[in-house]
Amino acid sequence: MSKVLVTGASGFIGLHCIQQLLSKGYHVNGTVRSLSRESEIRNGLSAVGTSHENLKLYPLDLNSDDGWDAAMAGCQYVLHVASPISLDDQNEDYFVKPAVAGVKRALKFAKKYNINKVVLTSSVAAIFDTMEKKNHFDESDWSDPNNPAISHYSKSKTLAEMAAWDYVKNEGNPFDLAVINPALVTGPTLTGDLGESNKAVQMVAGGKMPVAVPLMFGYVDVRDVASAHILAMENPASNGERFALAEKDLWYKDVAKLLKDNGFEKAPSIAIPVWLAKILAKFNKELKLTLPYLGRLRSVQKTSKAKDVLGWNPRPAEESILEVANQMKEMGQL
Repeated sequence: MSKVLVTGASGFIGLHCIQQLLSKGYHVNGTVRSLSRESEIRNGLSAVGTSHENLKLYPLDLNSDDGWDAAMAGCQYVLHVASPISLDDQNEDYFVKPAVAGVKRALKFAKKYNINKVVLTSSVAAIFDTMEKKNHFDESDWSDPNNPAISHYSKSKTLAEMAAWDYVKNEGNPFDLAVINPALVTGPTLTGDLGESNKAVQMVAGGKMPVAVPLMFGYVDVRDVASAHILAMENPASNGERFALAEKDLWYKDVAKLLKDNGFEKAPSIAIPVWLAKILAKFNKELKLTLPYLGRLRSVQKTSKAKDVLGWNPRPAEESILEVANQMKEMGQL
């Protein structure tokens, strides 16, 4: 069976990709920043009944060439998932430098080892931050890294994805490339690490958000994001394509009501208007980061490319949100 390199093996999306690949019979090389997390990864796979005898882990850093030769050797495919993510207000260099350097390094070594295909994890963050004030987007849209309102995270995902497409073009298409652009990724974790995106649910379910602010996100389950990566890897029709993933658009008030109706009493009952959210943002650094997006609909719901080309069939976002909220409750993380 073919061997796949998955970068970011300990990450929320990366480990789900590994779990599904192993379940399908693939051999997997996974990368981690430190092998100190190896037992966490293997225990997480064992807990869901997935054998990890065909998994090997390699330590490497996105900012260094060290370790890439060993990790890449013998592989036919690469899922480049690893990239910095944080809901905290980190500086631009925290996001941009390792994201871009990691993509360039992964592709350089993919060329060196004659990889058949690379699937890159990008984000709708590389789609939404255009200078156009519109509501509906698709895979033809690109965020503008020079947009003065763009977040550091969105800039990092945009520049990293642009670097990938430029590399393939400039190097004469040394391998096939497909890109996955998920919206807010929720759903159960395979380890004790919830991942950054699930914190959006944690804040609501745990009462850290006393009122529902007027923010809308597209939601997609992590298992469906992982399956999209593998479908894109296996299907030649994905070559040279981007795939925006969102099962449903939900406002925070919708998420709060869903959780409240299912026994999460700390979820807020009151939704506030945009003008009030802007006032509160003056006193809350997390809310201040959301100012450009308050009250805005930014949706990829009209694109069905992943379904049409890949046969992708995601589960309902509400199911995903409730599943991870219940997992958080069991883990004592609310």
